[in-house]
Amino acid sequence: MTNPPGNAASPFIEAHKENPVQWRAWGEDALAEAKAADKPILISIGYQGCHWCHVLNREAFNDAEIAAQINDNFIPILIDRDARPDLDQIYQAAAAAMRYQGGWPLNVFVNPDGVPLWVAGYHPREDQGQTPSFRKVLTDAASLYQTDKPRVAENAAGVRNSLELLYNRPTVQDQINLDISALRIGQNFDIFFGGLQGQMKFPSVLMQQVLWNAYLRTGMPQFSQLIFTTLDSILFGGLYDHVGGGFFRHAKDERWLEPSFEKMLAENAQLIELCTLAYQFNKNELSRQRVAETIAWLLREMKLGDVFAIAQASGNLEDEFRYYTWSEAEIDASLVGTFSARFKQVYGVSRDGNLAGRNLPRRLGNPAPANEADEALLAKQRELLLTSRAKRKAPGVHDHVTTETNAMTITALARAGQVFARPDWVQAATAAFDGIVKALGDGDRLAHDMANGVKGVGGFAEDYANMARAALQLLEITGDARFLTRARAWTKVLDDYFWHEQLGGYCMTASDAEPLFIRPRVLFDNPRPSANATMLIVLMRLALLTGELHYRDRGTAIIAAFSNEANRLLNASGGFLAGFEYFANALEIVVIGHRGHARTHDLLRAAWGRALPNAMIVQIEPGAPLPEGHPVAGREMTQGQPTAYVLQAGTCSDGITDSAILTQMLTLPVQMRQQQLAS
Repeated sequence: MTNPPGNAASPFIEAHKENPVQWRAWGEDALAEAKAADKPILISIGYQGCHWCHVLNREAFNDAEIAAQINDNFIPILIDRDARPDLDQIYQAAAAAMRYQGGWPLNVFVNPDGVPLWVAGYHPREDQGQTPSFRKVLTDAASLYQTDKPRVAENAAGVRNSLELLYNRPTVQDQINLDISALRIGQNFDIFFGGLQGQMKFPSVLMQQVLWNAYLRTGMPQFSQLIFTTLDSILFGGLYDHVGGGFFRHAKDERWLEPSFEKMLAENAQLIELCTLAYQFNKNELSRQRVAETIAWLLREMKLGDVFAIAQASGNLEDEFRYYTWSEAEIDASLVGTFSARFKQVYGVSRDGNLAGRNLPRRLGNPAPANEADEALLAKQRELLLTSRAKRKAPGVHDHVTTETNAMTITALARAGQVFARPDWVQAATAAFDGIVKALGDGDRLAHDMANGVKGVGGFAEDYANMARAALQLLEITGDARFLTRARAWTKVLDDYFWHEQLGGYCMTASDAEPLFIRPRVLFDNPRPSANATMLIVLMRLALLTGELHYRDRGTAIIAAFSNEANRLLNASGGFLAGFEYFANALEIVVIGHRGHARTHDLLRAAWGRALPNAMIVQIEPGAPLPEGHPVAGREMTQGQPTAYVLQAGTCSDGITDSAILTQMLTLPVQMRQQQLAS
């Protein structure tokens, strides 16, 4: 087969090119063919790093008999979830409506209009206990479609109605109480090992952001305890690659010991931001180290030119396991000439292994070596292991670039570069930004992805929202006005092509994109924040920077559209709650002074030195105008010295010229700082 159009020469699609299954591209032609032949459509959704997707490909789609069964009874369509997140969003939601857990591979049987009828995941070649074979699933689906049309129609109508209720629920505005929301979320956290309760653990960065905001707002230690219990497990445990840097996608156990060996770009970007915030809070050396090592991995292994690949994963569990784990003998051989016994003690290495007979280096139980010399030795030993591991066959870096995930990485790189005084990281972020604009931009419009040099479909709301946020982050750090121009332009595209005029909020797909049987209007995390969540941050920043009230009005409309839904499903609304917090409690720090002046630098370092996720830091040259009506408009430096002004909740501080005083004010809990500003 050839790559179906609209899949950007996806590596996942390429992996199926020798299948005897006669795969079609998603689109009107396939739907029309299904209607003319009166056949159901089999849509199989997966991605390159998905192990069970590759197993299904090997066992079913490469089997001549099964392929013939598919070709005779269905119109088969293969979709890469990374290339078409809109279709994945719709059909995963349909699976949930049919009380199926979802995940990948997802096999959806749909009618010729694209409306789901039944769903299935991975099924084995032969029946296994209560689990039917994939062949039997195909047989039953084909038979039901041809022999029970009333049931087909009933299922389609039921799923369509469920999705309409999910995406187009009438707006019911509700009050959001951030303190109560944080307490409810905190009740779902594991107090012993951190993270949300359950047998599998995901980083849940957006949930941690909600708890962090609550701690900074109230000073209640219960929130910080949950955060740092979770962080300790993530930074010391099996979720982190202690040899090569970077975080795996999730842990398979509640104690964070056994990871799923996939490194996803977006998840690492979120964790870089979280660790940067942790460092700003307590100057913890471990957080700094994890940020530096993870960025080193990104720059060493994930770059495709100036931009970044979407993931590093082979999709083969055995290969990944052998790559990341070690026998004791392999570690001894790699660390010859060093004190290997100390390394093995700290990282839990034994003859019998700590994971399925081999060793995955991790520091749970041994978090803190005694001194700097110990740490220096361990760092050298990790370098030796990395050199040794480089001789193994590494999980492939996907030749697949998406706008959304690169934008999230740009934001994280830029913030970390500013906080840790690493201009090379800021430069890497700027280069990636320019790389995305050049490769995936067309005027003010963006494409969603690119693989093997081929662009995919037009951008989704998440692409525009995250690129606008990245632009404003780079503006904050560099002062380059071109980034403001870009952010305003992409926000206008969102307003013109994605806004839902009747219900409010941004739809996932553009009004001029290929029409689907339903147009998703998404609030919930996935686990990345939705475009609506991200745009609350973007819109408030634009309102503060420009003084234009229509940005604030649009943010208010988003809150009105989704507040009830957020209260209803808090555990899927972390991004929205964080965005709401930013919108409601934005902190602006304006520093007036020449960029190259030492005291300007000191004030900026003081501002960037605190954990302030809701802050925007603006440096203004003396005499430069601020928007009309801005509380600092018309103010100048105090006695000719660079001066900072702190603004929150409609109040503005007096001018501050001493960086120590600025630090003191910014260290206060939000509620106390607001009281001080108001007094």
